[in-house]
Amino acid sequence: MALWDRDSEGERWLAVVLRALHLASVVALGAQVMGAAIKPHAAPALVMGTGLVMLVMDLRARRISLRELAGAAVLVKLALVAWMALDAAHALWIFWLLVLGSAVTSHAPKHFRHWPSPPPSPSKGPRRGGP
Repeated sequence: MALWDRDSEGERWLAVVLRALHLASVVALGAQVMGAAIKPHAAPALVMGTGLVMLVMDLRARRISLRELAGAAVLVKLALVAWMALDAAHALWIFWLLVLGSAVTSHAPKHFRHWPSPPPSPSKGPRRGGP
């Protein structure tokens, strides 16, 4: 299996490294919001970049769908990070909204994260009420 093959050991380690970088970039973003001397757009760019790559990997592996709450939440979080980069006056409350929203959408039960679930596939038996 190649590094990029779905469900390969290489892809698993790439996901681990990306998540670690993503968490570090979120910490840097929080530090920036709290006044640390970090280049203005460096932390948001790293959060956006790692977040987008993880989203693409999850979409490719069908672990997430943009039609479910979890997928829509990722798009909202990426939009909020972009807003933070453009609007320093609101960055602090947006950051805390992101932290709390991420905790809920990432750790909620599966039936909540994947709502609305796709309907079960129809049975292959005879249809009810039909001719």
